[in-house]
Amino acid sequence: MLEYDLIIVGSGPAGSAAATSAVKAGLSVAVIDKATFPRDKLCGGLFTGRSEKAMRAIFGREISDDLFVTTNHMRFLSKGRVLADIPNAPPVHLTMRRDFDAMLHAEAIAAGATPYLGQPITELGDNTLTLKDGTTLGFKALIGADGVNSFVARTLFGRPFNPDTIGFGLEIESPRTTSRDDAVEVDFDAASWGYGWSFPKRKTVTVGVGGINSRNDDMKANMATYVDQTGSDASLRYKGQYLPFGDYKKKPGRAHILLAGDAAGLVDPITGEGIALAMESGHHAAVAVAKALKDGQPEAALGHYMKLVKPIQKSLDQAKMWRMIMFPKATEGYFRKAFERGSSLQMKYLELLAGEAEYADLRGALLRRIPKLGWRLLKHRLGFKGPA
Repeated sequence: MLEYDLIIVGSGPAGSAAATSAVKAGLSVAVIDKATFPRDKLCGGLFTGRSEKAMRAIFGREISDDLFVTTNHMRFLSKGRVLADIPNAPPVHLTMRRDFDAMLHAEAIAAGATPYLGQPITELGDNTLTLKDGTTLGFKALIGADGVNSFVARTLFGRPFNPDTIGFGLEIESPRTTSRDDAVEVDFDAASWGYGWSFPKRKTVTVGVGGINSRNDDMKANMATYVDQTGSDASLRYKGQYLPFGDYKKKPGRAHILLAGDAAGLVDPITGEGIALAMESGHHAAVAVAKALKDGQPEAALGHYMKLVKPIQKSLDQAKMWRMIMFPKATEGYFRKAFERGSSLQMKYLELLAGEAEYADLRGALLRRIPKLGWRLLKHRLGFKGPA
């Protein structure tokens, strides 16, 4: 039986970041993925400023023309009605996850991680696991970065996510027409407690809708309406996947077995930011494991990790609070009007996407725009303690 200091399950952004960071910390690392690369992944492929910073810090990679399309044109809508069209926004990048994830996986292997691809795990114990082909591997610590349907999370907690709070998304890759401009489009009302996205790439446009699953009786109908609204190819078959949407695990693991990225539920329900949080949490998990093993206390890994990942969880708590303003029927109108009329609120939202602002900055911009009629209600939802 081969033994490793650390085994990482899943080699997407979280797993590849964990592997790269762990190897740099001097650990022997194996990476297991049930797929081979390149492989497809349901994701809009919006690559924010925060993602750019994380990629640079962890992988030493910069934005490149072969993997990314860059635009500074953002458009926000409500059921097709334009709320804001901003042609000079902070730049964001768009990538095809099939190519991007393959690049990150290659970086992890080049760093020195040993790959085991195309083999799902059939059994996971405290310090060993077994692959479908019968291969048994030993480990001192393990990081589950195997997505929202995580086998590792299911083994630890009995299920990978809470079905009452999980999100769900549908997506197509539609051919890009000559009339489609380079604007990144987000429609706040394409789904209940969610949104629609239309992200132009070089040859295609990634079109999708997502929202809290329990609050959308017919997501396919939402998708059909949005596909028609965007002028996309209605004959394409939808791809579907559960989405964490802020439904994170307060204790992302147990002792020496940790969860990162989507497996830990680390996706922002407002901006849809998931790639940056995956890379950041994967790196934090690796750092936590390295410290625990150095101290000879692998069971302390979760404690170290929780301290490192706490800022991400706090940010998601703030995002979930914002969701209580943006999406309920009682308050959504206030937000839409404030967003449509307030350039400062629009820019703060864009800066949030770029990783240059926090949710507290967004709160201040909104409170300056709301009508007196909604003041008390919004103050209560935001936890604002100022005068009436």
